[in-house]
Amino acid sequence: MIDPRLLRTDLERVKKSLARKGVDPAEVERTAELDQRARDLAGGRDEIRARANAVAKEGQAARRAGETGRAEALVVEGRELKERERAAAVDAAAVEAELRDALLRLPNLPADEAPDGASADDNVVVRIEGFDPEAYAAHQRVPHWDTGADLGILDLERGAKIAGSMFAMFRRGGATLVRALCQLALDRNADAFEEIRPPSLARTDTLVATGQLPKFADDAYHIERDDLWAIPTAEVPLTSIGRDEVLDEADLPMRLMAYSPCYRREAGAAGRDTRGVLRVHEFDKVEILAYTTPDQAPAMHVELLARAEGTIAALGLPYRVLEICTGDLGQSHARQYDIEVYAPGCDMWLEVSSVSWFTDYQARRANVRYRPAGGGTAFVHTLNGSALAVPRVWAAVVETYRRGDGSVAVPDVLLPYFRGHRTID
Repeated sequence: MIDPRLLRTDLERVKKSLARKGVDPAEVERTAELDQRARDLAGGRDEIRARANAVAKEGQAARRAGETGRAEALVVEGRELKERERAAAVDAAAVEAELRDALLRLPNLPADEAPDGASADDNVVVRIEGFDPEAYAAHQRVPHWDTGADLGILDLERGAKIAGSMFAMFRRGGATLVRALCQLALDRNADAFEEIRPPSLARTDTLVATGQLPKFADDAYHIERDDLWAIPTAEVPLTSIGRDEVLDEADLPMRLMAYSPCYRREAGAAGRDTRGVLRVHEFDKVEILAYTTPDQAPAMHVELLARAEGTIAALGLPYRVLEICTGDLGQSHARQYDIEVYAPGCDMWLEVSSVSWFTDYQARRANVRYRPAGGGTAFVHTLNGSALAVPRVWAAVVETYRRGDGSVAVPDVLLPYFRGHRTID
């Protein structure tokens, strides 16, 4: 969440900043009013409590002095004050809960450098690497779902039979390709990132910490019996590794990476790019994430982007980098770059990585702090990126490396993971 003190000290800036994300200024004003009301009620409750404590002490002194009548009157007043305090506490707690909900739903402030725009149509193409639309042969213009079915490496029918629509089953060389892509991403980042294998289920407060809840509850899988959620990305557990902890500045930046399955309901996605594996409910992904100081964050954002780009480039896939405009930035994001690969069979640019800087927005929700050298504590900044998300990269590899005989050549960088096989056939 944003620093609530900004609502008190710089409300106009907050309104103007969030308006760049399409947030109604009235929503910001309502949150500021709740903050003022919560502080007023808390102040009133504390005044009553202080008076009740003072009356209790006066009553004890009156008894010691033998002032029985005064002592009894003070007891009566003390009971009345306690009742008033309880009522005031209930009122204050109700408004504090309403304020917390409003703060949790209020988006992060976009970075000043983020380009303005109303929607994805206004995202800025920063660069395009390795793309020549005339360089593809006819055999590369076959969509991956056809090649997958022909080679028996993508079994959508049985995936749907087992789990429902938009659950894919990879087989034979297709399954090996899934594993190889994940291992490649882990190996390429193992020089600087600690490998984590987090739980695939998380508690509600863990999803709240990253901003998935409460706003995006409909997009997640909830196991109501245990109040656990299937993680939509390893970002969720990685962000909470330091929850409610105070780290030493000397340990920052802290770099973490994790392979995990990811689960997303993709609510409302029906009919939008749902063929093959372009949009699925479960997929594998390697995430890279960092805790930093505010000063370290810009350089870390550049590093994460370079690492994600480097893996796509190593696979020999044409790609482009987009800077996301304010109108398309996510709830928690201050600044974001996306990487899209070109899939010749689909003839589409496919988003395969988002590299994001959240400033201290997530850290405030998760209460992840550090001790600066000058003393005191401060919230860390969090950043993350998809080192490699499998389904769309898988699709682009199958289409790009499809050969004239219908088989798929294994990219050189993946050969160490293919048990000696050079083709998928």
